[in-house]
Amino acid sequence: MSVATEISTGAASPRLQYSSASKWYGQVSALMDVTLAVGNEVVGLVGRNGAGKSTLMKLAAGLLRPSLGEVRIAGAIAGTVAANAVLGFSPDLDRLYERCSGRQFVAWMLRLHGQSGATANARAGEVLDELGLGPHMHRPIREYSKGMRQRVRLAQALAHRPRVLLLDEPMTGLDPIARHELAEQIKRLGREGLGVLVSSHVLHELEAIVDRVALIHQGRLVAEGRIGELRGQLREQPHRIRLHSPSPRDLAGLLAALPQVIGIEWRPDSLDVALSGEPGFYAALTSIGAGVRGLVLDVRPLDDSLASVFGYLVG
Repeated sequence: MSVATEISTGAASPRLQYSSASKWYGQVSALMDVTLAVGNEVVGLVGRNGAGKSTLMKLAAGLLRPSLGEVRIAGAIAGTVAANAVLGFSPDLDRLYERCSGRQFVAWMLRLHGQSGATANARAGEVLDELGLGPHMHRPIREYSKGMRQRVRLAQALAHRPRVLLLDEPMTGLDPIARHELAEQIKRLGREGLGVLVSSHVLHELEAIVDRVALIHQGRLVAEGRIGELRGQLREQPHRIRLHSPSPRDLAGLLAALPQVIGIEWRPDSLDVALSGEPGFYAALTSIGAGVRGLVLDVRPLDDSLASVFGYLVG
């Protein structure tokens, strides 16, 4: 059975909703007026250390209460019994019961959700098997690799079949293979109907996982949306593309006359072109390509990545 099989996906309201949420520690503002909704999707939470990502996670988990505003999980106020019943949380802490087996640990977490011993034990084995830990579920956690420990943490967050899943820096410390496997599992959860909020410093891999991103800077939500949409809103920032051509010199001569081109960098078989953001360039490029057949072989954006967009927004 899929980890999300029993989750209803028909609700019109967001799985997770921050409404003008603010959090102060004395006179220090950790979050200021954040409004963000997560539906049946994977939303990436991006920000530098200290930007407020973990505070956002803890507000949703009920570990902190907002100073102003509110946070709701599937319609229930965060931190209440109703909210906790449908929430899964994998924090950015590697603190596990080392002498327990993976199955024992997940089963104990399910007992805290009110399940009987037999039901909890069966479900623990099921979810660990789904996450690829079936052959290792009876080994003590102290013998687990970093990737296996991350899967145990994900298993305890998923075992009670939540509607909302919070993953705080799940990629930290994983090798490339383990990161790829975990990324595939997170994408699958979004397709199966969970509302997933995931933070990560591994921006290029987060970019491949998420449906949307939310960019946090100095406690404020500075932008949200799909990465391409966010880049399209930054008209004042130069846009860089790479044009592959069998005759870069000839192509450069034609491009240099266009008012939108503010810089050209030569390569053996291509040009890196910086654009002002003014409209009209791609129509002109189409005309150039149609006028000299084979002159433009390929067009690739160089700064539509999550890392580039984030850098433009926060400096």
